[in-house]
Amino acid sequence: MSLLRPLSKLPDLNAANVLLVENEEHFQQKLADVMVNEKSVIVQVRLAKSLPLPMKQEKSRPRIDLVVFIVNLMSELSLHSAEASLKHLAPGYFLGKVCFMVTNARNASVPAERMEAVRKLASALNCPLLFAEDQTPDGVTNAAERLLVILRVAAGCVPMTTALFLSNLTRCTISTEAEQQNSDYDA
Repeated sequence: MSLLRPLSKLPDLNAANVLLVENEEHFQQKLADVMVNEKSVIVQVRLAKSLPLPMKQEKSRPRIDLVVFIVNLMSELSLHSAEASLKHLAPGYFLGKVCFMVTNARNASVPAERMEAVRKLASALNCPLLFAEDQTPDGVTNAAERLLVILRVAAGCVPMTTALFLSNLTRCTISTEAEQQNSDYDA
């Protein structure tokens, strides 16, 4: 079992590689189908249920520019799978090359604790947290467009912008109770 490393291979010119990790595989195929139609950059999408990736294909595997963990809030197993997969990423990935995408956030039957756990996880790792509507074609298209913006930057296809800079702008932050109380007193 080896760690997935962000800079272990050279990048391809005007190309971007994304790894979509989803335990249940409901949303990732729809998302991949939309993402490969991108015209400004050649997008290659890899799909995985969890990490680690098989070692036998390591030599032929392209450099992964962005790892996206898709968490279905209706499934506790989806969250646990994402948490378990994180330990198979080298620390360099957490410098702007990992993001979380959440589905079913609007569903009333989703436990609030599960949403809070995803927010805390994204905040602790300084990663972007995106929300996606996976039930409609427009929702899938919007989610793919948001991911493509992050992917282009992570792959180095946007001049004068780095993944670390974008990550600082888009990271998920949760204020602690003490910070919340201080802001309440300031108001």
